[in-house]
Amino acid sequence: MSDDKAIWPPIDPISAGVHGRCPRCGEGRLFSGFLTVGKRCVNCGLDYSYADSGDGPAVFVILIIGFIVVGLALWMEVTLSPPLWLHFLLWIPLTLVLCLGALRLIKGVLLTLQYRNKAAEGRLDLGE
Repeated sequence: MSDDKAIWPPIDPISAGVHGRCPRCGEGRLFSGFLTVGKRCVNCGLDYSYADSGDGPAVFVILIIGFIVVGLALWMEVTLSPPLWLHFLLWIPLTLVLCLGALRLIKGVLLTLQYRNKAAEGRLDLGE
């Protein structure tokens, strides 16, 4: 990750991540598949080998979508008391759709923030 401020204007990492765009130029595609990060940007040539979001996006998705769906399911149970089959019919598809949509968005945002903040693996300074 070289210092390239003279060539490329600063890009908003949140906007670039949500749209799945390159964190350096804001135009190339970040993903080559649904959740697979590409090898490099076709527009500016940025190598995406630095990109490793780990389990971070999945944790955020589980916490956020879980809070929403469980809250709605509890509210529905208390106010309407529907049968159990109706809960399954409503909440399982809603959970799948929300999780898959949110996972790509959050992964893109975390990867662009990783580039912007020059986040890298920790290294020990051995004083040599």
